[in-house]
Amino acid sequence: MTPPTPAPPARRRSAGPAARAVASASAALGRLRRGRLLHPAGRSFSAEVTMWGTPGPPTGVALLDDPGRYAATVRLSRGTPTPDGWPDVLGLAVRVHLDAGRPFDLLVSSSGAAPVLRNLPLPRRDFTGTYSTIMGYRTARRRLWLAALADPEAVDLGRGLAALAAAARTDAPRLVLAVASAVGPWHPVGQVTIGAQLAAREDAALAFDPVRNLPPGLRAAGPLAWLREQTYRGSRRARGAATQSGGSTAATV
Repeated sequence: MTPPTPAPPARRRSAGPAARAVASASAALGRLRRGRLLHPAGRSFSAEVTMWGTPGPPTGVALLDDPGRYAATVRLSRGTPTPDGWPDVLGLAVRVHLDAGRPFDLLVSSSGAAPVLRNLPLPRRDFTGTYSTIMGYRTARRRLWLAALADPEAVDLGRGLAALAAAARTDAPRLVLAVASAVGPWHPVGQVTIGAQLAAREDAALAFDPVRNLPPGLRAAGPLAWLREQTYRGSRRARGAATQSGGSTAATV
């Protein structure tokens, strides 16, 4: 079988004046907040990612297409400093620790499951629900979206960070990983199993890069990817985050 053609590298526009302006503004806001600019309140956990493989035509990304099991780190968070339990854009960050090279940082936000709604961040109270990447990705074969979906057979994640922590203490919450085209249904490809909660200092040090920390064959696409790259770069600068926690050494946000 002929191996798939690698996806072309993403265009680098990070050195221009617009990029510097966005990164500088993000850094200034991060210093005012004295912490994370994006999703400041959250809980982090050890985790395991199990990939079942892509049903139907492969995506061309080995991590998605081939069965495997990986150590991971998960962070669930609130998008803004609103009181716990209020409607907010909730976030889920999954770092898949790969054997070599950069990890895979999957960042998804609370959204709808339908094709139009998967592109929009939607506020909600409950941590159980649909999370999508909002921005699309490109492979050598097609454009796709990634998501974490509620597992109907798993424990409810609850409403609020305290309830989330309690669910992780008493059970092993799970989320289903899925891929989709712009208008097609979600296709499950694996699951995330959440383990023990990490200490507060580990949560504070943990940082993600959703644009650069991608597996071979997958790249972020569209102007939103560029904006996220600069915003996260500024947030990283304000926090002084230069190395990744969780045993990885790639660049962080």
